[in-house]
Amino acid sequence: MLITPIQLVDEPLQIEETIAPGALDYAPDVRQLCPMPVKGEADLIVEHRGPRSHVNDIRLRAGYRADFEILCARCVEPVPTPVSGDFDLIFRPAGADDTPGEHAITEDETEIGYYQESGLLLEDVVREQVLLSLPSRTLCKPDCKGLCPRCGQNLNLAKCSCDEAPADPRWNALAGLADKLELKH
Repeated sequence: MLITPIQLVDEPLQIEETIAPGALDYAPDVRQLCPMPVKGEADLIVEHRGPRSHVNDIRLRAGYRADFEILCARCVEPVPTPVSGDFDLIFRPAGADDTPGEHAITEDETEIGYYQESGLLLEDVVREQVLLSLPSRTLCKPDCKGLCPRCGQNLNLAKCSCDEAPADPRWNALAGLADKLELKH
């Protein structure tokens, strides 16, 4: 859904969209499982910058909720993860704040996003908000054993035969180092 300042001149735009699974590409390890309703509204905020100069900012307030699958960080098995959130964001036309040279920005300006001349894509905003709301690391269970680094076997499902494999002789010089360090402390 494209949101443009022209749509917002007379009144706020009510948003009731549903984003289908697969419509947005979140990340290689994230998959949306069900339709995601997005409800909210977009307003036009006209910022006057002088007698003949103004900037059309778009304020977008909305909420979303859907079920996702995120791959476990250790064993790479899918983990069901419900995701929901609300956001209240302001977007300014790209180039509206361009000034030659370097200048400091205020803390409020760090909270402003930018939209292209064609308008603001709701899907881009929702994708970003979903990615920000996901946990930084997902485990299928707190004591996940992960994958065997040699054969790739999921150690939660079965033990692999790699444990009996001989150790690399190049590591022999370090054998017992951990025990020696513990004795000194």
